Amino acid sequence: MINPMLMSPWLRRFLLEHLTEMRNLSLNTQHSYRDTFRLLLPFLARLTKKSMDQFVIDDLSVDRIKAFLADLEQSRHCAISTRNQRLASIRSFARFVGQSSPEHLLWCSQIRALPFKKAPHSIITYLEKAEMDALLDTALGATLQHHREHALLLFLYNTGARADEAAQVTINDLTLAHVPKRDYSSVIIRGKGNKRRCCPLWPQTVREIIPLVHGRAPTEHIFLNRCGQPITRFGIHTLVERTALKARPKCLPSN
Repeated sequence: MINPMLMSPWLRRFLLEHLTEMRNLSLNTQHSYRDTFRLLLPFLARLTKKSMDQFVIDDLSVDRIKAFLADLEQSRHCAISTRNQRLASIRSFARFVGQSSPEHLLWCSQIRALPFKKAPHSIITYLEKAEMDALLDTALGATLQHHREHALLLFLYNTGARADEAAQVTINDLTLAHVPKRDYSSVIIRGKGNKRRCCPLWPQTVREIIPLVHGRAPTEHIFLNRCGQPITRFGIHTLVERTALKARPKCLPSN
C-alpha cells in the first residue's frame, strides 16, 4: 500500500492528472509547473539530506520554500516575476493536496499563506517603423534559411504574436485568400490559457509564407529552424536578438 504521506504519489497525480485532465492547462503551463519541481526537489534533497523518492509532504515546509525562493533570486538571479511564478506552482500543488487529503489541510493553509512579492511593472517599448524596416532588411538573403527568418520576423510584426505563439502556429491555422485582391487572409493564434484570436495577414506576409508551407502537411508547424525542426521560442528570441544587433548600426544617427 502506498504511504499517503509520501510526496511522490501526490506530485505524480498533480502533474499528470490534475493539470492535464482536471484543469486542461496548456502544454507550456504544464511545463512551467514541472520545471518548478525540477528545481525544487534537488534543492530539498540538499537541505534534508534525503533521497527525493523518500520525501514526505511535511518535508516541503514553509521555511524550506522560503529558502528555495531566496535561492532563485540570489543564486539563479531570477526576476521577481519568475520567483512568483514558482511560488504559484507550489501553492497550487498544496491546494490540490489539501482538497484531497484533509489531514494535510493545516500544511496546505501554511503554504498558501506565503505571499507573492510585489514586482515592478516594466515599461513596454516599441520600434519605430524605420527601425522595424531595418530589422526586416537585415534578415533578407538568398538562402532558404534567410527566407524563413525574414518571413518569421514579418509574421511577428504583422500579428503582434508572442514568440511562443508564433512557434506553435501550424499550417492548419492559416486561412489564405483564394483571390488575394478580393479575399482576406488570416491566422488563428493560440495565446495563454488556450485563448484563440484571429489575426488578419498582410498580402506581403502571405507571399512570404506560401513558399514555406507549399506541399507540407496541415498539422506541421509553419516556422522551422536550420535543422528542419519546429522553431522554439528560444530560437525566435535568438533570431530577434541576432538580427537586432546587426540592424542597430543602420538606426544610429550619423555624425
